[in-house]
Amino acid sequence: MTTATIDSIRQTLEAAGQGHLLTFADDLDEAPRAGLLAQINAIDFGSIPGLVDKYVTTDSHFEVPADLEPAPFYPRDPSSEARPWDREAMAKIGESLIAAGKIGCFTVAGGQGSRLGYDGPKGCYPTGAVTDKPLFRIFAEGILAHSRRHGVAIPWYIMTSPLNHEATVAFFNEHAHFGLNPDDVMFFMQGTMPAFDKQTGRILLAGKDTIATAPDGHGGAITALHASGATADMARRGVEHISYWQVDNPNIHVLDPVFIGLHTSAEDSSGEMSGKMLPKAEAKEKVGVFCRSAVNGEPRTMVVEYSDLPDELAEATNPDGSLRFLAGSPAMHMLGVAFIDKVASDPAFSLPYHRAVKKIPHVDLETGEAVSPGEPNGVKLERFVFDAIPLAERSIILETDRVEEFAPVKNKDGVDSIVTSKQLQTERAAIWLEAAGVTVPRKADGSCDCVIEISPLTATCADDLVGMADLPGSIQAGETVVL
Repeated sequence: MTTATIDSIRQTLEAAGQGHLLTFADDLDEAPRAGLLAQINAIDFGSIPGLVDKYVTTDSHFEVPADLEPAPFYPRDPSSEARPWDREAMAKIGESLIAAGKIGCFTVAGGQGSRLGYDGPKGCYPTGAVTDKPLFRIFAEGILAHSRRHGVAIPWYIMTSPLNHEATVAFFNEHAHFGLNPDDVMFFMQGTMPAFDKQTGRILLAGKDTIATAPDGHGGAITALHASGATADMARRGVEHISYWQVDNPNIHVLDPVFIGLHTSAEDSSGEMSGKMLPKAEAKEKVGVFCRSAVNGEPRTMVVEYSDLPDELAEATNPDGSLRFLAGSPAMHMLGVAFIDKVASDPAFSLPYHRAVKKIPHVDLETGEAVSPGEPNGVKLERFVFDAIPLAERSIILETDRVEEFAPVKNKDGVDSIVTSKQLQTERAAIWLEAAGVTVPRKADGSCDCVIEISPLTATCADDLVGMADLPGSIQAGETVVL
């Protein structure tokens, strides 16, 4: 690296107020210095001052639009008087698109299992109610089931992070991709953003030769899908839409023909980005809420974070006592491939960042010593995928059910833990079996007095079990059942 090159980099850094990143450069050997400069060259320093002013040294909050109202949604019951719709017609459209190879799958899987007490990628965490199948296997079996049913290869795109990419790929290789063709599974890493000192706006150094960085959030998926070549692969295959979900939910319907049909064919959908909603369990449940507001004079759907929704709106009720802002977002989406490319490549559609104040270890610039802060000292910037929804011309929202589709594994204990997830997996399996005529033992409080796991290879929905010949007539109290 020539002196002229370093001088040029120094000028760029000084202009962005980040000249300190070269504090230790002269003391480094050639290889670590080259590594540091490569990290610096990967950052767009032209945008850094604006990001610092807007998100780091100031704490700007979401401004609630004066015209904010609840977003309309398709009720789970298609015969609802409030908004009747043709579920069977939408299902047929969705099935035909899957069979035609127009639909792919996409999982955001950058997280580690550390909050679960698990050392590894969260997708590798043993989660099956009886078998302890890892999350990745549960998803793979769902994709494989639809692939076999429709006689078509269904590509699966998995976004990892720098922290777990190698371990995730190795896990799939170790397990022979769970029966999927490796050519139909594509891994790519999400992007990263530098971490900042919250007082000065300076980018922190994790080491003398290392910039402190953090994943850029699930909203970074939009950019990563495009930059990695995933959307180009989709175009080559003829995939026009993808089913999006996050890695912690074993009850997800990896492909929902009804949702696909509505997203692609409903009169009030542009086929760009759609979402599923869960009715909030309580007014202040910590979930984003689907709302609607005018953007450039046109009504647009958006998700407002629970922390940004004023109490008077969160607690507002309809005449019948139900919550007015009812539609919580469980991060289940359909996205059009053309929409992803548009948002990723056109600066006019750039997603906003969100500010997260964290404890970020760093190097003291005066002493060169490592610092482990006792209090939050830094800012990480993240993008959220739901911020793309207002960029779609028209979005539809479909109501779903918690037991049917939402059994997240987020915590080691308590709510949204492996214990509650397995209970929900069993409850869903019991409901499906009862609909098929099987007697399931229940306790006095109505909960299942057994443990049941149904592989997606056996059934991807309740209808798949109806008329199945080898189902048990009944399950005994305390029994453990795997189908």
